[in-house]
Amino acid sequence: MAPIIVHVEYFASLRDKSGISQESLVTGCATPEDLYREVAARHSFPPSRESLSVAVNEQFAEWSCRLRDGDRVVFLTPFAGG
Repeated sequence: MAPIIVHVEYFASLRDKSGISQESLVTGCATPEDLYREVAARHSFPPSRESLSVAVNEQFAEWSCRLRDGDRVVFLTPFAGG
């Protein structure tokens, strides 16, 4: 896959761990699953994504969906309402 630019946002514990709330990345990753592995290695996130959800362009998405140039990806940790 040719490199694309994606805009990644982090919240809660991922933001705390990375020390940033967002970044733009040039990546060869094809899916959010691949992208999570890349940013997990970069920021020392837990390798498992089992408790996370992902949104692409403000919509919940499958981990296997195809990323496109300019996509906005958000990795969401579990949260409680109230």
